Amino acid sequence: MEENASPNPKRRRGIYLLPNLFTTAALFAGFYAITAALNQRFELAAISIFVAMILDGMDGRVARMTNTQSAFGAEYDSMADMISFGAAPALVVYIWSLSTLGKLGWVAAFVHTAGGALRLARFNTQIATADKRYFQGLPSPSAAAILAGFVWFSVDQGLSGETMRYIALGLSVATGLAMVSNFRYYSFKDVDLRGRVPFVNAIFVMLLFAVLFSNPPLVLFLFFGAYALSGPALTLALLKRRRGERRP
Repeated sequence: MEENASPNPKRRRGIYLLPNLFTTAALFAGFYAITAALNQRFELAAISIFVAMILDGMDGRVARMTNTQSAFGAEYDSMADMISFGAAPALVVYIWSLSTLGKLGWVAAFVHTAGGALRLARFNTQIATADKRYFQGLPSPSAAAILAGFVWFSVDQGLSGETMRYIALGLSVATGLAMVSNFRYYSFKDVDLRGRVPFVNAIFVMLLFAVLFSNPPLVLFLFFGAYALSGPALTLALLKRRRGERRP
């Protein structure tokens, strides 16, 4: 028997580098979107938010694939999401358009930012008990994509922020409220990307890319706008089905 053996071995300290690199890159993209907007480069700011979305989606998958999930990574991801999908899109649309509305403009921008913060806080507290197939409330990356897509499309079409200010106002308030709503949104987490699929699916994906690259700002704005509208429709369908199951 070893008399010098420690009964309480020290826990290893440190963080997993790989998934947190993706989180840091997503955070940088969100921060860069703000600096680009401050320099009146709104198209680049909108694109940076979409880049942050891609990186944010990769960090979780990388963590699961490499078995490097951690509590630190989850908290760090939430902090990065707050900047990239809460503050960044609100500031971009405020600098581009809402600033022309005075106090009403910054209130609308704050509604989106506050909605993002509340959405992330609720998600973190319900993550252990929530149904993995659905999100409660519009996910913050999707809400950010609606504002970023709108700014990108408007700039691409030569429309000024002052001209589009009331639409920007409505979208900012709507995305903020949608994030804290009780609407259910399909999460796509049960989609098996590693399994075999029919060959026709590959053709369908090819067509999707063709449509996307034909007009990226318009297609992205319409896609995430449709996803936002799918929440109320899905919620009503689920409620109708439950009522039908309760009937004798």
